Amino acid sequence: MIQGTIIKGIAGFYYVEANQVIYECKARGKFRQDNIIPVIGDNVLITLALEENSGDKYRIAVIEEILDRKNSLIRPAVANIDQAIVMFSVTYPEIHLDLLDRFLIMIEKENIKPYIVLNKIDDGKEEDYRNIVESYTYVGYEVLCLSAKKEVNIEILKEKLKGQTTVFAGPSGVGKSTLLNTIEKGLSLETGGMSQKIKRGKHTTRHVELIPLSIGGFVLDTPGFTSLQLEGIDKDELKHYFREFIRFEGLCRFKGCSHTHEPGCMVKQALDTREILKPRYDSYITYYNQLQDIRRW
Repeated sequence: MIQGTIIKGIAGFYYVEANQVIYECKARGKFRQDNIIPVIGDNVLITLALEENSGDKYRIAVIEEILDRKNSLIRPAVANIDQAIVMFSVTYPEIHLDLLDRFLIMIEKENIKPYIVLNKIDDGKEEDYRNIVESYTYVGYEVLCLSAKKEVNIEILKEKLKGQTTVFAGPSGVGKSTLLNTIEKGLSLETGGMSQKIKRGKHTTRHVELIPLSIGGFVLDTPGFTSLQLEGIDKDELKHYFREFIRFEGLCRFKGCSHTHEPGCMVKQALDTREILKPRYDSYITYYNQLQDIRRW
């Protein structure tokens, strides 16, 4: 068998790169029976299904086994990621901090290194996004402000991408494809821009694909989205994915404190002294209650 990596999936076919050769693959029926779906980034074992035809663009093969994943995301459906770029625009579409917080939770859950990228700084005023930069930097995230169109601070981001497998995620219209075209000259990903009628981004990326970079490493451009559910998370583990809570772990009066209502809660005390930002704590309470309702239902 040959070991390779799934770099693209379209209409039930998976394209696996192994030793600089691309194989067009179908997955064995056993995966469907076991409710396992191969995803982009999976390391797999394949066998050749047909002898190579010199006129074919791809060799034909079958996925026999999916090797253990070090991590995975549900949306976008990718695996074995080193880091994630959570990208928003400082102008249109408007930054939704709820969506940002939800994605950060999913990234923290999978132990993926996150970066927050704010694009289109050439279109906005610094005072419009300075508070977001200061707030999330205070929490402990690295925030990069750049302009893909004007190529401002692009080299800073490129240094972060070298030798890493990076997923780009965020709403439609924030400039993910434009940024990747700027980073990797000649890539020519389709770009969309804004719908003037609804002030939302136009979808241009229709599938996820692992793209090699000339500087080393891979990137995944993903379809934009406007909502994200906290799938696979229990309310009792949610607190572990708010990194500003971690230093208070084990210091509360009650073991297993949920940081919602208990007396002697150090997180709530830190909220009172403004060591923890209220908007982030409010997000935690909202998600905790949502997950509690789901459990009850």
